[in-house]
Amino acid sequence: MMDIKAPMSGNVWKVLVKEADVVKAGQTLIILESMKMEIPVETEEDGKVEKVFVSEGDFVQEDSSLLILKLC
Repeated sequence: MMDIKAPMSGNVWKVLVKEADVVKAGQTLIILESMKMEIPVETEEDGKVEKVFVSEGDFVQEDSSLLILKLC
């Protein structure tokens, strides 16, 4: 299992995956918005989305868990 965390504080602008989605290394999972910049959150491993903890519009702190990825 891999815990995908927020690289910085910001608003969740887009959630591009849902639970049970299969994702590939390098794929963007979530886009955060902070200081008028878009920050893509990508996975480094192939896997399956187990649990998504955030919704669009949520505010997250740096290092907050965004989702859990089960590695394939």
